[in-house]
Amino acid sequence: MKPTLKVGNTAELTALVTEDMCPAFDGVVVHRVYSTWSMAHHMEVAARKVLAPHLDAHEEGIGSHISIDHLAPTPVGRTVRIVAQAVEVGATTLVCEVKAYDGDRLVGQGRQIQRILPKKKLQSLIERAKMRSC
Repeated sequence: MKPTLKVGNTAELTALVTEDMCPAFDGVVVHRVYSTWSMAHHMEVAARKVLAPHLDAHEEGIGSHISIDHLAPTPVGRTVRIVAQAVEVGATTLVCEVKAYDGDRLVGQGRQIQRILPKKKLQSLIERAKMRSC
């Protein structure tokens, strides 16, 4: 990793809550609000944006953990802002705190962890996983 990755680095994204982000089970929409799985996806993306500019050419990051407290509903049509901040940086690990806002209201918070590996090592792990599934 480049030395520019430091505790305190941040990244964010915004997302307009759409119908395809609503919780649905067996094809039935349960609530017309921002789903927890959509929030998890956006938190992963925001945390990735913290890491990506600081990877060396031979490195890649892979998510290894996410935890979320979904605190309040956000209706379809509202814009959610997701903010990720690096809170721990290790030789092979980045931990981000992630928060989701509907305006000024905190609607979700959690932690996301990425491991940083050489691309060759990661590809080897993926190939080995493919062989196990046969």
